[in-house]
Amino acid sequence: MGEESAAAAIAMPRLVVAGLSGESGKTLVALALLLEAGQRDIPVRAFKKGPDYIDAAWLQWASGKPARNLDTHLMGFQPAVRSFTWNGLASGLNVIEGNRGLYDGLDARGTDSTAELAKALQAPVVLVLNATKMTRTAAALVLGCQKLDPDVRIAGVIVNRVATGRHGRVVREAVESACGTPVLGMIPRAEDGALLSTRHLGLVTPSEHAERDLLARNLLDRVARYLEFDRLLEIARGAPKLPSPAAADFASPTAAGLTIGYLNDSAFSFYYPENLEALRAAGAELVAISALTAASLPDTLDALYIGGGFPETHARELSANAGFLDSIRHAARAGLPIYAECGGLMLLSRALTWRGSRYPMAGVCDFEVEVCGSPQGHGYSELLVDTENPFFSLGTRLAGHEFHYSRIVPRGETPSTACAVLRGIGCFAGRDAVLSESGNVWAAYTHLHALATPEWARAMIRAAGSRVMA
Repeated sequence: MGEESAAAAIAMPRLVVAGLSGESGKTLVALALLLEAGQRDIPVRAFKKGPDYIDAAWLQWASGKPARNLDTHLMGFQPAVRSFTWNGLASGLNVIEGNRGLYDGLDARGTDSTAELAKALQAPVVLVLNATKMTRTAAALVLGCQKLDPDVRIAGVIVNRVATGRHGRVVREAVESACGTPVLGMIPRAEDGALLSTRHLGLVTPSEHAERDLLARNLLDRVARYLEFDRLLEIARGAPKLPSPAAADFASPTAAGLTIGYLNDSAFSFYYPENLEALRAAGAELVAISALTAASLPDTLDALYIGGGFPETHARELSANAGFLDSIRHAARAGLPIYAECGGLMLLSRALTWRGSRYPMAGVCDFEVEVCGSPQGHGYSELLVDTENPFFSLGTRLAGHEFHYSRIVPRGETPSTACAVLRGIGCFAGRDAVLSESGNVWAAYTHLHALATPEWARAMIRAAGSRVMA
């Protein structure tokens, strides 16, 4: 039995890059580690704790490979660990970026926190600390993190925003003497936004960053060079072995001959890799389409998938591509199943108002949207399907998340919706997932992940198949 267990275990060098809080610098450190590994020809894979699309997109940019979200609230711990072992490397370096503070979770106990994920992955934690205007207090913060849960292995500390050489020396001596944990990086202070730009939903996406090559050089020169990379890699290689992953449990192909289009450009880029992979595994052919440059939808589609993104920052270009918007409206009226999340909902509206300007959109759904100055919905959501639709069966519970600054402005009667909101905000009071008058369009603020909602891929395939049968 012991020999079988040993044979089934594999080494997966890994680090969890966590912070004391949001804005600690953990994203910069994670990106710098991935880029430095690339400079040394060390294979890498990247993961993001939680549902965030934008951080995952940056991790994908730095690693050159799809970055996976590990969300223990949506998926559960076992599926999250399984996703890591499916997609991680048995050699090289696996970097898992945490979210918020190390122990911040859904409640005061830190449920589903980065710390809990680190324990599930048996991964050493590198704690990134913003040392602005502090010295010995940094040691108190690190020591508190060590004492709060001794089962979380804090293997090293990286000090960010170091003002001077003396500042760094004092912080290092305080942390190492009081905590017995090595300081493995001292990153000099940089101006806010000097490396990564932010806006209302967080970081600017990689596709919208004009100087990615310069950014890569800056991350190497201004972050990675101050990290003790060899010691960090040694810690990662010392992580315990993990059980060898079972084969991925995608369903048998049922969508042979079906073609599903999805909008994929700098306006619409919020797609979990697993969602697209689940559709391909089911046998569907996927066609990527740009809403910014395509003249029209292909006439070979059996369904259309519109993910989230930033249609508001591309509103002028989207609105100017009138032929493409017309083709979406005509396809919807002709019965094409369309599944849209958040930014996709905005595209399907009659018009989008952004910073005082109104831009006509596809007009599939009878409402307008306006982008506000503060979040209109932010956090995990849970829906109950209670209205007939082509995607999900009645009684299905959907666990997802929402993060949107836009809100719906109805035109007269409130549109029909498919779901009651059990948790979250949704489109209207207690409702989400607008259905078009013809019933073939689903437009919701809630984002779904295929590993968290196995019904999602089946729903897409069923809707696309019903189009063929019709």
